[in-house]
Amino acid sequence: MEEFTILGKKVSKPMKKLEAFDAPEDVKTVTLTSDEVTSLCPITGQPDWYTIEIEYQPDKLCLESKSLKLYFWTFREEGHFCEQLSNIILKDIQKAISPKTLKVTVEMKPRGGIKIRSVAEI
Repeated sequence: MEEFTILGKKVSKPMKKLEAFDAPEDVKTVTLTSDEVTSLCPITGQPDWYTIEIEYQPDKLCLESKSLKLYFWTFREEGHFCEQLSNIILKDIQKAISPKTLKVTVEMKPRGGIKIRSVAEI
């Protein structure tokens, strides 16, 4: 585990870095949910709003939540389809903490009467 570079520090910009801490031995499942994630439609440039749920079984590390909040912020000016977003988040978390299991659910708030839900998992 690295030293925290985000937690406890004043940070006022988005960051792609996901930080972690040692997983407590008796924690079997961790679920993190945010309904404040936005990105842009890669075609129209219109904003899309998402609810993202991350569920994982820690191996050695747990995801630190402030770094996750700043990581989500990075998508605000990027263009992604909902299905791409779930896969990007899955791969970045896998790289950061190597959990035993990982499931990322991204649900786009309805636009044009259509709601999209994308699930990526390992």
